[in-house]
Amino acid sequence: MTTCTPLLPLLLTAASLSAGWAAPAGAQAALNLTGTCERLVIAGQDLTATCRGTLLNNVARNRTSFGFASSEGQNLTFSGTGAQQDRTEETDPLQPINLVSPGKSGPEGVVQTPMPAVGSCRFSTPSPGKTAITCEAQAGGKDYAATFVTDAKPAGDAGKP
Repeated sequence: MTTCTPLLPLLLTAASLSAGWAAPAGAQAALNLTGTCERLVIAGQDLTATCRGTLLNNVARNRTSFGFASSEGQNLTFSGTGAQQDRTEETDPLQPINLVSPGKSGPEGVVQTPMPAVGSCRFSTPSPGKTAITCEAQAGGKDYAATFVTDAKPAGDAGKP
């Protein structure tokens, strides 16, 4: 049986990180996390000042994606095969990225343009109250990057102790 590791659900507790929780390849999960967007670069353009305080993490089949958005209607999704997750240090997961999808909101809705990419997303080990997700990739000769810091609680639970 092929398995993939839902990455952001691992960030929800330090215990689940050490346990290496895995889901079946057909498993699906979506999390909308709240926090602080510390960096957003789309095609070399720095949009950090307008980056929203939410991060969308989707795990579907064997793909994991992380979606960042600006208040000006631009967005960026980093995507990779979750089964290829590596560890950079003792507990820090590293998700290889092979696709970036910059997009923009318009009259027809959100239009994204997926492109092959080379990069990764890294997740710090949860510390008291904070976890960082940092993604960097290159596609079409341009840089794509984002850093998001969260208390590792889903948006619906953000106010709960």
